[in-house]
Formats: sequence, structure tokens, C-alpha cells
Amino acid sequence: MIYKFKASIPGSKVFMREYEVEGTTTLYEFNEFLVNDLGFSPDQMVVFRGVDKYGEMKSEYGLFDMGDGSMDEVTIERAVKKRGEVELLYIFDLKRSRCIRFDFMETSEELPRISYPRLVAEKGRNPEQFAKGYEDFDQIGESFSENMEGTAIDEDELPENEESV
Repeated sequence: MIYKFKASIPGSKVFMREYEVEGTTTLYEFNEFLVNDLGFSPDQMVVFRGVDKYGEMKSEYGLFDMGDGSMDEVTIERAVKKRGEVELLYIFDLKRSRCIRFDFMETSEELPRISYPRLVAEKGRNPEQFAKGYEDFDQIGESFSENMEGTAIDEDELPENEESV
């Protein structure tokens, strides 16, 4: 069985990813895929948290067993079916509690000759793992250039003894 997730960053309207993952994939294997896909440092601590439809954390999965199982023994299927957890939070910056939210969308049959997990759709840049927040510089650049059109500085507008470069 294949599980489809929509990934987003809380508070960002720019970042979106869709992933398909086999139900037998462990959270650790999914973490390795995400590290490669998002360009994160592989030597950092991460945690998955299972959240129910009311936004309450029901379980926590780390590299070490925190009472709900460790990432290398808990499968995607087990995490989704456990206690009605419809959302997984992937905490990739524990210091700042920055995360990517994975909303369970649907299940489907496995397609032949397809390698899982896989990225199906994407929008926005990958988040910087250790930045203070998510910024999509392409979007910032577009709005900056739109706002700056026709605002060239004339020589006579410069302060005294200053020249344009």
C-alpha cells in the first residue's frame, strides 16, 4: 500500500511538497529520503510527532525510543493507523522547533517499476535547516524588482560628495 502525504511548513503559503511512501517504509528510511531531498545535514537530530485531527500530539518517534517506538522500527503504515494520527510533524530543527507538516491524503496501490519513497509535486524552495524561518527568495526577488521598477536614482538626488557606482 502506498501512502500519499502533502507536506507544508506552518505559516508558509509558498512551500508545498507531495510524497508517496510505501507503508512498509520506516520513519528512519523516510527521514533519510527527506534529508537527501531537502538538502539537510544528515548528522542532526530529528523527531517525528504523530498528531490527531484535533491537533493533539499522540506519539513521538526519535532515533531513540521515547516510549512510542524508535524511527527505525515504526513504519509509515503503523504511524498513520495508530490512534487516528492523520498528520506527522517532522521536526528538523529541534532548537527552534521548526517542522514540516505531513498531512495524510490517501492510499493507493503500488505502481510497478516505481521506486518509493518519491517526490510527486513541489512548489517553493527547500527550507534552510538552520535559518530562523522559511523564506522563498525567488518570491522576495520578484516582489522587490516589481516595487523597484522606475526608481533609478538620478545623479542630482545623491548626497553631496557621493557618486553612483
